[in-house]
Formats: sequence, structure tokens, C-alpha cells
Amino acid sequence: MSRAAALPLSWRSRTVLAVATVAGLMMFLWPLLLQARPGDRVDPPFIFLLLLPVVVVVVLAELTEGGMDSRALAMLGVLTAVNAVLRGASAGVAGVELVFFLLILGGRVFGPGFGFVLGCTSLFASALVTAGVGPWLPYQMLAAAWVGMGAGLLPRARGRAELALLVAYGVVAAYAYGLVMNMASWPYTLGILVPGHEGGLSYVPGDPIGENLVRFVVYTLLTSTGSWDTGRAITTTAMVLLLGPAVLATLRRASRRARVVREGAADPADVSRG
Repeated sequence: MSRAAALPLSWRSRTVLAVATVAGLMMFLWPLLLQARPGDRVDPPFIFLLLLPVVVVVVLAELTEGGMDSRALAMLGVLTAVNAVLRGASAGVAGVELVFFLLILGGRVFGPGFGFVLGCTSLFASALVTAGVGPWLPYQMLAAAWVGMGAGLLPRARGRAELALLVAYGVVAAYAYGLVMNMASWPYTLGILVPGHEGGLSYVPGDPIGENLVRFVVYTLLTSTGSWDTGRAITTTAMVLLLGPAVLATLRRASRRARVVREGAADPADVSRG
């Protein structure tokens, strides 16, 4: 049988993750909801950039209180360090991203809460290593957090079925990551145009959501889908197929030590020693 997540979430932790996800969606999608008049100045919502670290700290504190013990935190540190090195060795080369496969496998084994935090810490640590700290970093951290969380929410499977599931998810996550990151930069990349004028692929404040979405989708298809996103999907697929079984087995052995035991249940390690 397939194993359950090593770090199951309490209802409070689920609520915190849900609130963080909604806040993150607002951070990405606010331009589509903006009601602006001709001539109004539209600036990036820097308040979101300040709030994200607070959200991450709250999520980490809640997960720690809910059962992420010292061994799980140690595993989080190890995977974060490995991901930082992998991303530093691969980022910026035609969409080659080695960080996503380990993020997906970590979320798969340790659960959605662990995957969420691993996505945040991996991108933050890699930004420090590569001097990639900038206004785009909070968006990258949150998008990667969703990738890790989604992997922890995948249905149970085993053997080849699990590997196929992870490959399919990796491809979807690669394109979804590119999509949401484009949404973070698109309103400012081509310039903001005045409503009522032909804007090509530019963002037009106050236009109907459908019209801005059409521009955004075309912009994404032309700028990243066939290059960065596809490269990310191919890299993730290859890494999952080549290293997935071995890495999953290693992480699951480690997860047995970090597994949270429900209150009143015996610790398997204690039983084995006794």
C-alpha cells in the first residue's frame, strides 16, 4: 500500500494554508480586479511583498506547533540546501530547472504543509546563493510553495502508477509556475495602457477580466510556453523518471523517523526498541 503523508495537517494548519493561498492569489491576480480610470497611475502592490514573509513565518510556526518536530525541520533544512545548490547550478539556462523534481518529491512524501514551506525556503535560499534577491522573489517563493503543496495533495498511488502521476503533475506544475510568474510581471513588462485604446498584448487597467485574460494568455504563449516552461517540464520529467524511485525510497526511509504520531498512539521507534 502507498504511504500516507509523513506530516499530516491539523485543521488549524489547513486553515492557515488556505488563508495563505487566498492571500497569494490576491497578490498575483489583483491587476485583473482593479477598477481604474483613464490617467490613473497603477503601481505594484508593495504591501504584498511585505506581507508574504509574515505569511510564511505564520505557516511555519503553525506547522511546527502542529507536529513538525526537530527531525522534520532538519530534513527541511537538508532539502532546502540541496535545492538551493541545484537551482544555482541550473537556473537561467533555457528553462532547465533542477529544483522542481526534488520539491515535488519532498511534497509527495512529507505532505502539503511541508511542501509549501519547502517551496518558500528553497527559492529564498537559492536567491541568496545566486544573488537573485529582488521584487520578484516573493512571487517565486509563493509559486514554488504551491508546487510543493500540490504534490502533497496528489491521490495515493504506488509503483509505476505513482511515477506516472508525478511525471504528469510535474509537467502541469512546470507550465502553471510559468503562468503565474508571468502574471506577476506582465502588467509592467509591456507598459500599462490607457483604457479605450488598442493595447496589443499590454495590460489595460479597468478593462473586462476576459479581455485582459486573452491578452495575457497570448503573451504567455508567445514569450514563455515554448521555451522556459517547456524546458522546465522536460527537465522535471527527466529527473523524476531517472532519479524518482531512488529519491522517493530515500525520503520515505527518512520520513519514518520524522512521522508524527497521533496523541495516544505508540511511537513505532519505541515499539521496535521494546
